[in-house]
Amino acid sequence: MKKRIIARLDIKNEYVIKGIHLEGLRKVGNPNELAKKYYVQGIDEIIFMDAVAAYYDRNSLSEIIKEASKDIFVPITVGGGIRKISDIQEALNAGADKVAINTQAIQDPEFIAQASKIFGSQCIVSSIVAKKTAPNKWEAYVENGREPTGVDVVEWAKKVQALGAGEIMLTSIDKEGTKKGFDLELNSAVSSAITIPLITSGGAGNKEDIVDILTIEGIDAVALASILHYNILQIDTIKNSLSLEKIEVRI
Repeated sequence: MKKRIIARLDIKNEYVIKGIHLEGLRKVGNPNELAKKYYVQGIDEIIFMDAVAAYYDRNSLSEIIKEASKDIFVPITVGGGIRKISDIQEALNAGADKVAINTQAIQDPEFIAQASKIFGSQCIVSSIVAKKTAPNKWEAYVENGREPTGVDVVEWAKKVQALGAGEIMLTSIDKEGTKKGFDLELNSAVSSAITIPLITSGGAGNKEDIVDILTIEGIDAVALASILHYNILQIDTIKNSLSLEKIEVRI
């Protein structure tokens, strides 16, 4: 199975933003311009996350997705503020292929089951935002990483799989935006507990970090932000590095 390289664009008020530990957000560009650039450079998928949806209780990316899907022909995932079945329908109508759900799933786990029955598991990504609380223990956070839930990340990953999620996107708050490498323990713990595809996010700073994470069995994709937004690495450089390590990617 070929590993996927995914661009993650966190959006606030029509700008792509980037922070560290999901805080201290700064603008880095126009979402449609960046998405098109990454598509031309050979990205496999794009994730658009509404970083402030929690404040407004809705996802406000429909216009951006409509615009993106005119020029971009790789799978698009949209997340943030997906609270109702009608929100999923609206995202898909705008041109998204999948939706990422975090807060609503933890508040009402049956929402995952209902959504996957209506739209198919392949449409439903469970977004899990994790913070380390003790050795080999992580707690799930909601509201874009601001609110702790008391939910154990590994147990929650097993549960969303059982409920029908088609894949999981796992973000480490501790590593997010630091460019100091992924939380390998967290990713190993979750990947060994599930069988559905796992996308990892949070921490890439160089080629070696991406090679290290994608050699963990069960990690299917890596979602990158800073490393692309700040032109630290080009997508073809990343893919070539992985190929040299005998990690299969789409060239």
